[in-house]
Amino acid sequence: MTKKVICSASAKLWIAIHSISTGIGIMLLASCSGQPPELPAPPIPEVEVITVKTQMIPDEPEFIGQTESFRPVEIRAQVSGIIKKVFFTEGRNVKKGDQLYLIDPVPFKAIYQSSKAMVEQAKARLTQAKQDLARVKPLLQQQAVSRKNVDDAQAEVLSATAALEAAQNNVIKAKFDLDNTIITAPVKGRIGRSHFYEGRLISAQTTLLTVIDQLDPMYVNVNVPESYLLRRRREIAGQKIQRPDIFQLRGAMTFSDGSIYPHEGVLDFADVAIRPETGTLQGRFTFPNPEGNLSPGQSYFYPGQFVKIRVKGYTRANAILIPQRAVQQGPMGSFVFVVDQEEKVNPRPITASQWRGTDWLIEEGLQPGERVMTEGFFRVLPGVQVKAIAAQDKTTPVAAPSSDTMESKK
Repeated sequence: MTKKVICSASAKLWIAIHSISTGIGIMLLASCSGQPPELPAPPIPEVEVITVKTQMIPDEPEFIGQTESFRPVEIRAQVSGIIKKVFFTEGRNVKKGDQLYLIDPVPFKAIYQSSKAMVEQAKARLTQAKQDLARVKPLLQQQAVSRKNVDDAQAEVLSATAALEAAQNNVIKAKFDLDNTIITAPVKGRIGRSHFYEGRLISAQTTLLTVIDQLDPMYVNVNVPESYLLRRRREIAGQKIQRPDIFQLRGAMTFSDGSIYPHEGVLDFADVAIRPETGTLQGRFTFPNPEGNLSPGQSYFYPGQFVKIRVKGYTRANAILIPQRAVQQGPMGSFVFVVDQEEKVNPRPITASQWRGTDWLIEEGLQPGERVMTEGFFRVLPGVQVKAIAAQDKTTPVAAPSSDTMESKK
């Protein structure tokens, strides 16, 4: 029995050793043959793609602008004199015809009265000259006086007539000066700070007293670079861009804090020459400003503010938009991964010009109908076959207001 057990254990040990040696031999033979063992093929990676399509989109460039009052009216004196009184409160709204300044009227009133007296004197002289001429003419027919006497009488009538006209003109000038001792507002607007006060001597025509700004409507001046104008001309010539008449373009204004002005402006002026010092062409938009007629502090904007103007009216035909996540950056610039008809991935250089929301506007590099990868970039290499699936729309829909919200707003 003992011998049989020993023989059985020896047989099992031999079988195990034989199996191990056989496996090692197979592995050695495989390594010597140079052929690796066959491994299971990896699964084809799935990637999300979108199909390129063209569409008509608004093209709305944005520029920096500066606000300007519609009419900055300078208030200057028409006569020289001493300021006797200032009627207005600085920084407030004034109406057309409101009294602003009073210049000492005493000397002007005296000149006016003197001019009126000169008119009466000239009238008396003219009357006397006409009477003298009437007396002399009959005497000439009777040869009681010479022809020279008649000519002198006629000359005196003409001289008296001219003197009367001059005196009457002096009255007009004196009345004009007297009336202008009261300086009134020529327009409706907001008056600024007075540069002179009571007791100051001011000179006619030259002394600037204050400025009235008309705030309704308001101007916004924008400077458009020459490079933009040239590019836009090429786009219009190539029928990539469509636009109405230039003076039908509208403007949307955004303030420095990001708030948007509720009214749109209209382009009403474009300069005739490019400024050589800046290389820009100036345009001007007119914006309504009904709040400009309210009390100070209630206006949306003031002259001198810097704002952004988004120009509306241009449309871009056959535009290609792709999600920003689809555009990659490399040493040679922007590129995308395109899935061809054989379901293989290939990189494609593109020209992306500007952002539009979450999309890039593509100028060159893509054609309608092509498929562009949007997800799965880490799973692929150029030339690898993939399984393309349509990308899901990842835009968040705007939720409609609930009935509770609507009720609370009421």
